Amino acid sequence: MRSVKSFIAAGAATLLSQAAFAADMAIVPPPVYAPAPVVEDFGGWYLRGDIGFSNQRVDRLNNLLDRNNTSSVQTLNFNSAGIFGLGVGYKVNNWFRADVTGEYRGNSSFFGTDRISYVGGVGTDTYHATKNEWVVLANAYVDLGTWWCITPFIGAGVGGARVAINGFTDQSINSNPVQPGPALAGLAFGDNVSKWNFAWAAHAGLAYKVNQNFTIELAYRYLDMGTAITGAGSTFDGTRSSRAFEFHDLTSHDLKLGVRWTCCDVPAPAPMPLIRKG
Repeated sequence: MRSVKSFIAAGAATLLSQAAFAADMAIVPPPVYAPAPVVEDFGGWYLRGDIGFSNQRVDRLNNLLDRNNTSSVQTLNFNSAGIFGLGVGYKVNNWFRADVTGEYRGNSSFFGTDRISYVGGVGTDTYHATKNEWVVLANAYVDLGTWWCITPFIGAGVGGARVAINGFTDQSINSNPVQPGPALAGLAFGDNVSKWNFAWAAHAGLAYKVNQNFTIELAYRYLDMGTAITGAGSTFDGTRSSRAFEFHDLTSHDLKLGVRWTCCDVPAPAPMPLIRKG
């Protein structure tokens, strides 16, 4: 009987000692993992193509004879013309990209009138010509966020425009109110000529991401192409002259539909390995 009591006492002592030892041990914390990295929309090289049409303006049509005028009222108009462009660019991240574009702007017909008064007479000049351009621009864009796969953007570009004026004619009808008589008519010509100018642009539009590699754009662009000139030609009496006309401050409000194809994606960085603390 004494041995049984001794055995029970020894077992109880052992359990108490183990409980006390367990109470002294530190509790092992649960494993802690590093947060998963944020996956960004990384960029890459892309090709682009654009088509559209222009709505062009010219501020003033000047020539050397303007200094003899006492008044001049001009009405100047261009027809719309097609735009065809290609380019290559690089998307740096999910909000900034840049590209270089080259485009041909088709023939736009020009028509203008100029009602003038000068010392000894009055007259009306009627102008006709065609104009086309090659434009090269380096552009940068800021994407303003994406909602339902649609990304609004703004941008700016600088470069050059080769403006060509062809088939320029100036048909003039002049009369002298002091000495009544038949009005004098004449036809002058300007030689074809092209000229490179500094050009700059401002962009705004919407981009729709069809899939990871293909995007469609609808964009507006304001384009400033500088000043164009005609070549030397003939005067109203048919003699050769160095007189040239100047198309001062050519601008265009363009509407374009474009596509972008991302050809070389830059992969996102690999996720960090899990880190266990404890």
